[in-house]
Amino acid sequence: MNLFTARLTGKMLSTEQFEKSIHDMIERVNRWRQIEKSPELAEYLKLEKIVEDPKFQEKKRELLERKYKETEEGRKMADYERLSSSMRMKGYKYALGNPTFQSFLKFRDSDEFQKLQDSKERRKSSELRMYNVIYRSAFYKNYQKVLNSDELKQLTTLEKEIQTEDFQKRNSLWADAKRWQHSEEYQTEQRYLALANSDDIKFYFKQRGEKIDWAELFRPAFTDDMSSSKNWQPGYGYAKAKDGHSRTSQRQAYNNGKNTFFAEGRMSLETREESKEALAWDEKKGFINQVFEYTSDVMNTKEAFAQENGMFMAKVRSQGVPHHFFGLSTGKNGSPLVALYHYNGKVHQLGLVNGNDARMADLTGMLRSMYYVYTFRWTKEELIWYVNNMEILRMPNKLPKEAMFFFGQSWLPNNEKGGAGKLKVQWVRAYRSVD
Repeated sequence: MNLFTARLTGKMLSTEQFEKSIHDMIERVNRWRQIEKSPELAEYLKLEKIVEDPKFQEKKRELLERKYKETEEGRKMADYERLSSSMRMKGYKYALGNPTFQSFLKFRDSDEFQKLQDSKERRKSSELRMYNVIYRSAFYKNYQKVLNSDELKQLTTLEKEIQTEDFQKRNSLWADAKRWQHSEEYQTEQRYLALANSDDIKFYFKQRGEKIDWAELFRPAFTDDMSSSKNWQPGYGYAKAKDGHSRTSQRQAYNNGKNTFFAEGRMSLETREESKEALAWDEKKGFINQVFEYTSDVMNTKEAFAQENGMFMAKVRSQGVPHHFFGLSTGKNGSPLVALYHYNGKVHQLGLVNGNDARMADLTGMLRSMYYVYTFRWTKEELIWYVNNMEILRMPNKLPKEAMFFFGQSWLPNNEKGGAGKLKVQWVRAYRSVD
Protein backbone atom coordinates (compact mmCIF):
# COMPACT_ATOMS: atom_id res chain seq x y z
CA MET A 1 0.00 0.00 0.00
CA ASN A 2 1.31 3.44 -0.93
CA LEU A 3 1.06 5.52 2.22
CA PHE A 4 2.32 8.64 0.47
CA THR A 5 -0.79 8.64 -1.74
CA ALA A 6 -3.01 7.91 1.26
CA ARG A 7 -1.42 10.79 3.13
CA LEU A 8 -1.72 13.10 0.11
CA THR A 9 -5.43 12.31 -0.39
CA GLY A 10 -6.18 12.74 3.30
CA LYS A 11 -7.12 9.11 3.92
CA MET A 12 -4.26 8.73 6.37
CA LEU A 13 -3.65 11.19 9.17
CA SER A 14 -0.18 12.42 9.89
CA THR A 15 1.45 10.82 12.92
CA GLU A 16 1.01 14.06 14.84
CA GLN A 17 -2.68 14.22 13.92
CA PHE A 18 -3.19 10.55 14.73
CA GLU A 19 -1.51 10.85 18.13
CA LYS A 20 -3.72 13.83 18.90
CA SER A 21 -6.78 11.83 17.85
CA ILE A 22 -5.67 9.03 20.19
CA HIS A 23 -5.15 11.50 23.03
CA ASP A 24 -8.55 13.09 22.40
CA MET A 25 -10.24 9.72 22.21
CA ILE A 26 -8.65 8.53 25.43
CA GLU A 27 -9.79 11.71 27.14
CA ARG A 28 -13.31 11.19 25.78
CA VAL A 29 -13.37 7.59 26.94
CA ASN A 30 -12.01 8.42 30.38
CA ARG A 31 -14.68 11.09 30.72
CA TRP A 32 -17.31 8.67 29.40
CA ARG A 33 -16.30 6.04 31.95
CA GLN A 34 -16.31 8.56 34.79
CA ILE A 35 -19.83 9.63 33.83
CA GLU A 36 -20.82 5.97 33.51
CA LYS A 37 -20.09 5.53 37.24
CA SER A 38 -21.50 8.90 38.34
CA PRO A 39 -24.52 9.33 40.66
CA GLU A 40 -25.91 11.85 38.14
CA LEU A 41 -26.17 9.22 35.40
CA ALA A 42 -27.67 6.72 37.84
CA GLU A 43 -30.26 9.33 38.84
CA TYR A 44 -30.94 10.21 35.20
CA LEU A 45 -31.54 6.57 34.23
CA LYS A 46 -33.83 6.10 37.20
CA LEU A 47 -35.81 9.24 36.36
CA GLU A 48 -35.92 8.28 32.69
CA LYS A 49 -37.83 5.10 33.55
CA ILE A 50 -40.25 7.10 35.68
CA VAL A 51 -40.84 9.93 33.21
CA GLU A 52 -41.18 7.70 30.15
CA ASP A 53 -43.58 5.33 31.88
CA PRO A 54 -47.03 5.51 30.18
CA LYS A 55 -48.69 6.02 33.56
CA PHE A 56 -46.55 9.10 34.21
CA GLN A 57 -47.31 10.53 30.78
CA GLU A 58 -51.01 9.88 31.23
CA LYS A 59 -50.92 11.66 34.60
CA LYS A 60 -49.14 14.60 32.98
CA ARG A 61 -51.72 14.86 30.20
CA GLU A 62 -54.50 14.70 32.75
CA LEU A 63 -53.00 17.46 34.88
CA LEU A 64 -52.40 19.65 31.84
CA GLU A 65 -55.54 19.06 29.82
CA ARG A 66 -58.36 18.11 32.17
CA LYS A 67 -60.77 20.96 32.94
CA TYR A 68 -61.71 21.58 36.54
CA LYS A 69 -65.42 21.46 35.80
CA GLU A 70 -64.98 17.95 34.36
CA THR A 71 -63.47 16.55 37.55
CA GLU A 72 -65.49 14.91 40.30
CA GLU A 73 -64.35 17.63 42.68
CA GLY A 74 -65.33 20.36 40.24
CA ARG A 75 -68.78 18.86 39.70
CA LYS A 76 -69.41 18.51 43.44
CA MET A 77 -68.28 22.05 44.13
CA ALA A 78 -70.55 23.27 41.32
CA ASP A 79 -73.48 21.34 42.81
CA TYR A 80 -72.69 22.73 46.22
CA GLU A 81 -72.58 26.29 44.89
CA ARG A 82 -75.83 25.80 42.98
CA LEU A 83 -77.70 24.32 45.93
CA SER A 84 -76.32 26.68 48.57
CA SER A 85 -76.95 29.77 46.46
CA SER A 86 -80.61 29.10 45.65
CA MET A 87 -83.15 31.51 47.13
CA ARG A 88 -84.89 28.70 49.02
CA MET A 89 -81.61 27.52 50.59
CA LYS A 90 -80.53 31.06 51.39
CA GLY A 91 -83.87 31.63 53.13
CA TYR A 92 -83.50 28.36 55.00
CA LYS A 93 -79.98 29.20 56.15
CA TYR A 94 -81.07 32.70 57.16
CA ALA A 95 -83.82 31.15 59.25
CA LEU A 96 -81.32 28.90 60.98
CA GLY A 97 -79.26 31.92 61.95
CA ASN A 98 -82.13 34.22 62.95
CA PRO A 99 -82.68 34.37 66.78
CA THR A 100 -86.35 35.38 66.47
CA PHE A 101 -87.08 32.49 64.13
CA GLN A 102 -85.28 30.09 66.42
CA SER A 103 -87.47 31.36 69.32
CA PHE A 104 -90.51 30.72 67.14
CA LEU A 105 -89.42 27.13 66.51
CA LYS A 106 -89.09 26.53 70.24
CA PHE A 107 -92.54 28.07 70.75
CA ARG A 108 -93.98 25.94 67.95
CA ASP A 109 -92.78 22.79 69.64
CA SER A 110 -94.15 23.80 73.05
CA ASP A 111 -97.66 23.44 74.60
CA GLU A 112 -98.04 27.20 74.34
CA PHE A 113 -98.37 26.86 70.57
CA GLN A 114 -102.17 26.19 70.98
CA LYS A 115 -102.63 29.78 72.11
CA LEU A 116 -101.65 30.91 68.66
CA GLN A 117 -105.06 29.69 67.38
CA ASP A 118 -106.95 31.86 69.91
CA SER A 119 -107.48 35.42 68.68
CA LYS A 120 -108.22 36.62 72.22
CA GLU A 121 -104.88 35.35 73.40
CA ARG A 122 -103.15 36.98 70.43
CA ARG A 123 -104.69 40.33 71.28
CA LYS A 124 -103.29 40.04 74.76
CA SER A 125 -99.70 39.29 73.64
CA SER A 126 -97.49 41.10 71.16
CA GLU A 127 -95.17 38.04 71.14
CA LEU A 128 -98.01 35.78 70.02
CA ARG A 129 -98.92 38.24 67.31
CA MET A 130 -95.30 38.19 66.08
CA TYR A 131 -95.20 34.38 66.13
CA ASN A 132 -98.50 34.31 64.27
CA VAL A 133 -97.03 36.49 61.53
CA ILE A 134 -94.05 34.16 61.24
CA TYR A 135 -96.26 31.07 61.30
CA ARG A 136 -98.34 32.31 58.37
CA SER A 137 -95.39 33.75 56.40
CA ALA A 138 -93.87 32.45 53.15
CA PHE A 139 -90.55 32.52 55.03
CA TYR A 140 -91.78 29.73 57.35
CA LYS A 141 -93.35 27.81 54.49
CA ASN A 142 -89.98 27.88 52.65
CA TYR A 143 -88.29 26.61 55.78
CA GLN A 144 -90.75 23.72 56.05
CA LYS A 145 -90.38 22.86 52.40
CA VAL A 146 -86.56 22.86 52.48
CA LEU A 147 -86.32 21.04 55.80
CA ASN A 148 -87.49 17.72 54.40
CA SER A 149 -86.29 18.21 50.86
CA ASP A 150 -83.86 16.08 48.85
CA GLU A 151 -81.97 19.28 48.11
CA LEU A 152 -81.12 19.77 51.78
CA LYS A 153 -80.09 16.12 52.13
CA GLN A 154 -77.82 16.45 49.08
CA LEU A 155 -76.37 19.76 50.31
CA THR A 156 -75.75 18.33 53.79
CA THR A 157 -73.96 15.34 52.31
CA LEU A 158 -71.87 17.58 50.06
CA GLU A 159 -70.97 19.88 52.95
CA LYS A 160 -69.67 16.97 54.99
CA GLU A 161 -67.62 15.65 52.10
CA ILE A 162 -66.08 18.93 50.95
CA GLN A 163 -64.97 19.70 54.49
CA THR A 164 -62.86 16.54 54.70
CA GLU A 165 -59.08 16.89 54.44
CA ASP A 166 -58.92 14.43 51.55
CA PHE A 167 -61.46 16.34 49.47
CA GLN A 168 -59.84 19.68 50.25
CA LYS A 169 -56.49 18.34 49.06
CA ARG A 170 -57.93 16.90 45.83
CA ASN A 171 -60.02 19.96 45.14
CA SER A 172 -57.07 22.26 45.75
CA LEU A 173 -55.14 20.29 43.13
CA TRP A 174 -57.81 20.33 40.42
CA ALA A 175 -58.94 23.91 41.08
CA ASP A 176 -55.35 25.14 40.57
CA ALA A 177 -54.89 26.40 36.99
CA LYS A 178 -51.13 25.73 37.39
CA ARG A 179 -51.64 22.31 38.90
CA TRP A 180 -49.02 20.70 36.62
CA GLN A 181 -46.31 23.19 37.63
CA HIS A 182 -47.16 22.62 41.29
CA SER A 183 -47.16 18.81 41.09
CA GLU A 184 -44.48 16.38 42.28
CA GLU A 185 -44.46 14.94 38.76
CA TYR A 186 -43.48 18.32 37.36
CA GLN A 187 -40.55 18.56 39.77
CA THR A 188 -39.50 15.04 38.78
CA GLU A 189 -39.66 15.90 35.08
CA GLN A 190 -37.77 19.17 35.58
CA ARG A 191 -34.95 17.35 37.34
CA TYR A 192 -34.91 14.76 34.56
CA LEU A 193 -34.76 17.47 31.87
CA ALA A 194 -32.03 19.34 33.74
CA LEU A 195 -29.92 16.19 33.83
CA ALA A 196 -30.73 15.36 30.20
CA ASN A 197 -29.50 18.80 29.14
CA SER A 198 -26.34 18.69 31.23
CA ASP A 199 -23.08 18.58 29.31
CA ASP A 200 -22.03 15.27 30.85
CA ILE A 201 -25.24 13.39 30.11
CA LYS A 202 -25.42 14.74 26.54
CA PHE A 203 -21.77 13.82 26.04
CA TYR A 204 -22.34 10.31 27.44
CA PHE A 205 -25.21 9.47 25.09
CA LYS A 206 -23.60 11.15 22.09
CA GLN A 207 -20.51 8.97 22.52
CA ARG A 208 -22.61 5.88 23.13
CA GLY A 209 -24.65 6.64 20.02
CA GLU A 210 -21.51 6.98 17.95
CA LYS A 211 -20.21 3.68 19.37
CA ILE A 212 -16.77 4.43 20.76
CA ASP A 213 -14.50 2.01 18.93
CA TRP A 214 -11.26 0.54 20.29
CA ALA A 215 -11.11 2.76 23.33
CA GLU A 216 -14.45 1.40 24.54
CA LEU A 217 -13.55 -2.19 23.73
CA PHE A 218 -10.02 -2.08 25.13
CA ARG A 219 -8.64 -0.88 28.42
CA PRO A 220 -5.04 0.10 29.25
CA ALA A 221 -2.81 -2.81 30.22
CA PHE A 222 0.74 -1.58 29.60
CA THR A 223 2.39 1.75 28.80
CA ASP A 224 6.06 2.56 28.28
CA ASP A 225 7.29 6.00 27.21
CA MET A 226 10.87 4.74 27.11
CA SER A 227 12.12 6.92 29.94
CA SER A 228 14.17 3.99 31.27
CA SER A 229 15.09 0.37 30.54
CA LYS A 230 13.07 -1.03 33.46
CA ASN A 231 10.60 -2.92 31.21
CA TRP A 232 13.17 -4.26 28.79
CA GLN A 233 15.70 -7.06 28.90
CA PRO A 234 18.13 -8.34 26.27
CA GLY A 235 17.37 -11.49 24.30
CA TYR A 236 14.52 -13.12 22.45
CA GLY A 237 12.71 -14.02 25.63
CA TYR A 238 13.55 -17.70 25.24
CA ALA A 239 13.40 -19.89 28.29
CA LYS A 240 16.79 -21.38 27.36
CA ALA A 241 20.04 -20.09 28.81
CA LYS A 242 21.51 -19.34 25.37
CA ASP A 243 19.05 -16.51 24.78
CA GLY A 244 20.29 -13.56 22.72
CA HIS A 245 22.51 -15.47 20.30
CA SER A 246 23.14 -14.46 16.71
CA ARG A 247 23.20 -16.64 13.58
CA THR A 248 26.16 -17.58 11.44
CA SER A 249 24.16 -16.29 8.45
CA GLN A 250 24.27 -12.82 9.95
CA ARG A 251 27.01 -10.22 10.29
CA GLN A 252 26.22 -8.86 13.77
CA ALA A 253 26.70 -10.11 17.28
CA TYR A 254 23.99 -9.33 19.81
CA ASN A 255 25.52 -7.32 22.59
CA ASN A 256 23.40 -8.22 25.65
CA GLY A 257 21.63 -4.83 25.79
CA LYS A 258 24.78 -2.74 25.55
CA ASN A 259 23.72 -1.36 22.16
CA THR A 260 20.33 -0.20 23.45
CA PHE A 261 19.91 3.26 24.93
CA PHE A 262 17.01 4.98 26.62
CA ALA A 263 17.20 8.75 26.28
CA GLU A 264 15.15 11.72 25.10
CA GLY A 265 11.93 9.75 25.36
CA ARG A 266 12.84 6.86 23.10
CA MET A 267 14.57 3.51 22.98
CA SER A 268 17.38 3.41 20.40
CA LEU A 269 18.59 -0.03 19.37
CA GLU A 270 21.86 0.59 17.53
CA THR A 271 23.85 -1.45 15.01
CA ARG A 272 27.52 -0.52 15.05
CA GLU A 273 30.59 -1.44 13.04
CA GLU A 274 32.76 -3.11 15.68
CA SER A 275 34.29 -6.55 16.07
CA LYS A 276 32.95 -8.96 18.67
CA GLU A 277 33.16 -12.68 19.31
CA ALA A 278 29.82 -14.11 20.33
CA LEU A 279 27.69 -17.23 20.37
CA ALA A 280 26.03 -18.03 17.04
CA TRP A 281 23.63 -20.66 15.78
CA ASP A 282 24.75 -22.69 12.77
CA GLU A 283 22.14 -24.79 10.98
CA LYS A 284 24.61 -27.68 10.66
CA LYS A 285 26.98 -27.32 13.62
CA GLY A 286 24.61 -25.91 16.24
CA PHE A 287 25.95 -23.30 18.66
CA ILE A 288 29.49 -22.09 17.95
CA ASN A 289 31.59 -19.06 18.77
CA GLN A 290 32.07 -16.65 15.89
CA VAL A 291 33.75 -13.30 15.36
CA PHE A 292 31.33 -10.71 13.98
CA GLU A 293 32.18 -7.37 12.41
CA TYR A 294 29.11 -5.60 13.74
CA THR A 295 27.24 -5.46 17.04
CA SER A 296 23.53 -4.89 17.60
CA ASP A 297 20.83 -5.92 20.06
CA VAL A 298 17.62 -7.85 20.56
CA MET A 299 15.27 -6.68 23.36
CA ASN A 300 11.96 -7.84 24.87
CA THR A 301 9.38 -7.10 27.60
CA LYS A 302 8.71 -10.72 28.58
CA GLU A 303 9.34 -10.18 32.31
CA ALA A 304 7.45 -6.86 32.44
CA PHE A 305 4.52 -7.51 30.11
CA ALA A 306 2.91 -10.24 28.01
CA GLN A 307 -0.71 -10.61 26.94
CA GLU A 308 -3.05 -12.68 24.79
CA ASN A 309 -5.60 -10.78 22.70
CA GLY A 310 -6.08 -7.04 22.85
CA MET A 311 -4.48 -4.18 21.01
CA PHE A 312 -0.78 -3.37 20.73
CA MET A 313 0.62 -0.05 19.52
CA ALA A 314 4.11 1.31 18.94
CA LYS A 315 5.56 4.52 17.54
CA VAL A 316 8.60 3.42 15.50
CA ARG A 317 11.10 4.53 12.90
CA SER A 318 14.51 3.26 11.72
CA GLN A 319 17.56 4.34 9.78
CA GLY A 320 20.58 2.78 8.13
CA VAL A 321 20.99 -0.45 6.15
CA PRO A 322 20.25 -3.11 8.80
CA HIS A 323 17.02 -5.08 8.84
CA HIS A 324 14.79 -3.97 11.70
CA PHE A 325 11.89 -5.76 13.38
CA PHE A 326 9.50 -4.61 16.08
CA GLY A 327 6.48 -6.62 17.05
CA LEU A 328 5.25 -9.46 19.25
CA SER A 329 6.66 -12.84 20.17
CA THR A 330 5.69 -15.78 22.39
CA GLY A 331 9.35 -16.40 23.24
CA LYS A 332 9.25 -19.85 21.69
CA ASN A 333 11.57 -20.57 18.81
CA GLY A 334 9.57 -21.33 15.67
CA SER A 335 6.35 -19.77 17.03
CA PRO A 336 4.63 -17.01 15.03
CA LEU A 337 5.96 -13.48 15.17
CA VAL A 338 3.63 -10.54 14.72
CA ALA A 339 5.37 -7.77 12.81
CA LEU A 340 4.08 -4.34 13.71
CA TYR A 341 7.10 -2.90 11.93
CA HIS A 342 9.59 -4.65 9.66
CA TYR A 343 12.22 -3.16 7.40
CA ASN A 344 13.70 -5.89 5.18
CA GLY A 345 16.52 -3.78 3.78
CA LYS A 346 14.37 -2.54 0.90
CA VAL A 347 10.81 -1.90 1.99
CA HIS A 348 8.72 -1.56 5.12
CA GLN A 349 6.33 -4.40 5.91
CA LEU A 350 3.90 -5.62 8.53
CA GLY A 351 2.09 -8.89 9.02
CA LEU A 352 2.59 -12.40 10.37
CA VAL A 353 5.75 -14.50 10.25
CA ASN A 354 5.39 -18.20 11.04
CA GLY A 355 8.70 -19.95 10.43
CA ASN A 356 9.34 -19.91 6.69
CA ASP A 357 5.72 -18.93 6.03
CA ALA A 358 5.07 -15.19 6.06
CA ARG A 359 2.04 -13.19 5.14
CA MET A 360 3.29 -9.63 4.88
CA ALA A 361 1.94 -6.40 3.42
CA ASP A 362 4.46 -4.06 1.78
CA LEU A 363 4.32 -0.37 2.68
CA THR A 364 5.59 2.10 0.10
CA GLY A 365 5.71 5.87 0.08
CA MET A 366 7.12 6.09 3.63
CA LEU A 367 9.97 8.23 4.84
CA ARG A 368 12.15 6.13 7.14
CA SER A 369 13.15 9.23 9.05
CA MET A 370 9.53 9.78 10.13
CA TYR A 371 7.77 8.13 13.05
CA TYR A 372 4.53 6.27 12.37
CA VAL A 373 2.18 4.61 14.84
CA TYR A 374 1.83 0.90 14.12
CA THR A 375 -1.17 -0.89 15.61
CA PHE A 376 -2.02 -4.57 15.84
CA ARG A 377 -5.52 -5.55 16.92
CA TRP A 378 -5.88 -9.14 18.07
CA THR A 379 -9.43 -10.39 18.60
CA LYS A 380 -10.75 -13.92 18.98
CA GLU A 381 -11.89 -13.89 15.36
CA GLU A 382 -9.33 -11.87 13.41
CA LEU A 383 -6.03 -10.00 13.25
CA ILE A 384 -5.86 -6.42 11.97
CA TRP A 385 -2.86 -4.16 11.28
CA TYR A 386 -2.89 -0.37 10.97
CA VAL A 387 -0.45 2.42 10.20
CA ASN A 388 -1.72 5.52 11.95
CA ASN A 389 -5.44 5.44 11.19
CA MET A 390 -5.14 3.37 8.00
CA GLU A 391 -6.11 -0.29 8.04
CA ILE A 392 -3.44 -2.18 6.09
CA LEU A 393 -4.00 -5.90 6.59
CA ARG A 394 -6.70 -8.18 7.97
CA MET A 395 -6.74 -11.95 8.33
CA PRO A 396 -8.47 -14.68 10.38
CA ASN A 397 -6.98 -15.32 13.80
CA LYS A 398 -4.79 -18.42 13.66
CA LEU A 399 -2.45 -17.42 16.45
CA PRO A 400 -1.91 -19.89 19.27
CA LYS A 401 -3.64 -19.13 22.53
CA GLU A 402 -0.53 -17.80 24.23
CA ALA A 403 0.54 -14.49 25.68
CA MET A 404 2.86 -12.43 23.50
CA PHE A 405 5.27 -9.66 24.47
CA PHE A 406 6.92 -6.73 22.71
CA PHE A 407 10.11 -7.66 20.94
CA GLY A 408 12.61 -5.73 18.79
CA GLN A 409 15.84 -6.55 16.96
CA SER A 410 18.15 -5.39 14.18
CA TRP A 411 20.40 -7.59 12.02
CA LEU A 412 22.59 -7.68 8.92
CA PRO A 413 22.34 -10.66 6.54
CA ASN A 414 25.62 -12.01 5.21
CA ASN A 415 24.50 -11.65 1.59
CA GLU A 416 23.76 -7.93 1.91
CA LYS A 417 25.79 -4.80 2.33
CA GLY A 418 26.79 -4.03 5.88
CA GLY A 419 26.45 -0.74 7.68
CA ALA A 420 25.35 1.01 10.84
CA GLY A 421 21.75 1.85 11.72
CA LYS A 422 19.22 2.46 14.47
CA LEU A 423 15.78 1.12 15.39
CA LYS A 424 13.99 3.80 17.42
CA VAL A 425 10.86 3.25 19.48
CA GLN A 426 9.30 6.31 21.10
CA TRP A 427 6.53 4.56 22.98
CA VAL A 428 4.48 1.37 23.23
CA ARG A 429 0.93 0.84 24.47
CA ALA A 430 -1.12 -2.26 25.09
CA TYR A 431 -4.84 -2.52 25.77
CA ARG A 432 -6.63 -5.55 27.10
CA SER A 433 -9.83 -6.67 25.48
CA VAL A 434 -12.95 -6.54 27.65
CA ASP A 435 -15.23 -8.48 25.33
